[in-house]
Amino acid sequence: MTKEKELIDKLIDLAFAEDIGDGDHTTLSCIPETAIGKSKLLIKEQGVLAGIEVAKEIFNRFDPTMKVEVFIEDGAEVKPGDVAMIVEGKVQSLLQTERLMLNVMQRMSGIATMTRKYAKQLEGTNTRVLDTRKTTPGMRILEKMAVKIGGGVNHRIGLFDMILLKDNHVDFAGGIDKAVNRAKEYCKTKGKDLKIELEVRNFDELQQALELGVDRIMFDNFTPEMTKKAVEIVGGRCETESSGGITFDTLRDYAVCGVDYISVGALTHSVKGLDMSFKAC
Repeated sequence: MTKEKELIDKLIDLAFAEDIGDGDHTTLSCIPETAIGKSKLLIKEQGVLAGIEVAKEIFNRFDPTMKVEVFIEDGAEVKPGDVAMIVEGKVQSLLQTERLMLNVMQRMSGIATMTRKYAKQLEGTNTRVLDTRKTTPGMRILEKMAVKIGGGVNHRIGLFDMILLKDNHVDFAGGIDKAVNRAKEYCKTKGKDLKIELEVRNFDELQQALELGVDRIMFDNFTPEMTKKAVEIVGGRCETESSGGITFDTLRDYAVCGVDYISVGALTHSVKGLDMSFKAC
């Protein structure tokens, strides 16, 4: 089992425990156990669909006898009136899985829709939009999957798959040189093959970063003008990333400076879910 699958399974189990508890007494009290039915996933808002594969896992984990017929795949652009899938099985199972499936798909589709909007704004440049760790606790793996479905790039999944030395790390370590050198020594000692990224706040720190050598430099709260100059100074010696205070309206201003990546917390931390419903058919 992959780490991703393990996390998704744990999330689904926790969500069912949270929602159903000792039983869905509404459904159990009025729906016969033998009743069979169908429900359709009806799209009610324009956007990008995401979460179909996770929905299939939710149904299968709850009741393997449920049959899912998919009409629209993850990543497709959808509109009101579209039917993304039809699920057939025990009516009790349809009702008990409905809310979890909708919560996941609405959230993931909202993120994919937002990401697609940002990705399209970057068309014609070499810049890619990155997500951040500003995610819903426990749902990060799903939210980052949605970013990829929408056309974005995952920055890192957590604290374990990359070293990102930010301002607090640098300040607590006693300076950029100490932070970077200790990170390199740590990787060597532990046998870790991790990329090292360093956040810089000004051109003096940028020069130190280049002298020490890192895999990626993050320009924190630089203006577009500063970013253009910084990219020129780096001259392709490492990857570059812009972060901090960048909005949709200013996104392209940074991209045309030649930066490789722009990280946007808004992809996951303040997204509205895409409206959809699961109705009997």
